[in-house]
Amino acid sequence: MLKSARNKKEKDPEGRMPLADHLRELRNRLMKSVLAICVITIVAMFFYKDIVDFLMKPVLDSVGCPDGARLSQLANHDAKKQCAYFTVNGLLSPFTIMLKVSFTTGLVLATPVWLYQLWAFLAPGLHRNEKKYGLFFVGLGVPLFVGGAFFAYKILPTSAKVLLDFTPGGANNLLPLDDFLDLLARMIVVFGLAFELPLLLILLNFTGILSGRRMLGWWRAMIMGITVFGAVATPSTDPIGMFALAGPVTVLYFGAVGVALVNDRRRARRRAADPDFGLSDDEASSLDLMPEAIEETERVGAGELTAGDDPARRNGYDDVT
Repeated sequence: MLKSARNKKEKDPEGRMPLADHLRELRNRLMKSVLAICVITIVAMFFYKDIVDFLMKPVLDSVGCPDGARLSQLANHDAKKQCAYFTVNGLLSPFTIMLKVSFTTGLVLATPVWLYQLWAFLAPGLHRNEKKYGLFFVGLGVPLFVGGAFFAYKILPTSAKVLLDFTPGGANNLLPLDDFLDLLARMIVVFGLAFELPLLLILLNFTGILSGRRMLGWWRAMIMGITVFGAVATPSTDPIGMFALAGPVTVLYFGAVGVALVNDRRRARRRAADPDFGLSDDEASSLDLMPEAIEETERVGAGELTAGDDPARRNGYDDVT
């Protein structure tokens, strides 16, 4: 017990470690993340049908065919109101859909775990002032990702209605369930990651890499880039999905610019009061080189010497020694 305690290496306060220790740390973080995803995936398998019903309900409420309608009756349905059925093709499709839905659920619900593990792996290489904000941004990144995923879930019925309106008259709309789930999963990932853009900009501003004034100067290029990203990255390829993604992200971008400008003013005030504010761990603080006046020394009068003291000797030694 004592021997193992002696052999235990102390952690470097600056986070330095050999390459083998870095790889071992990465392996442990990945194993914890995968374990959390697997546990939630297994639990989601027991509620697979409820999850699928929850995912299909908005689209069925928007473009679903009337109850009791059959494929033979779809041709006689009002052509102005296109409707659709979800279908499952193949013997193994229900099983693969179950695995796909359960894994996607585990990946989304385990977001706090794997985001924290990513932060814990990167934290030793950050400065102290960067670590101070890191955990806060990890906690804020989870609701932003979930908010983007929920937004994609809510606009999908509108996108489905617009796309199905292009169906020629007399044609039947049969939507493969696995294709629909793939589309929904891609939209959730794209919207969730896009909603993280303002958080990344604020993180760069809080660490001193990017100023709020520079972010504001990029607003034209940012709006164009966000719109192009919405057109390219949106899996549904319809204009509603593109603008539904570009609109909220643009609003979040200007919100991030406002937060960055406020933070820059706060930092300027604190730097004016304290020149050493915001220094990293490896930066030296400023030195005050202004000379100060030396006070006059107190002279000992002759009357303060005792009878046994010799003025030529101090502490038992003369001036020469």
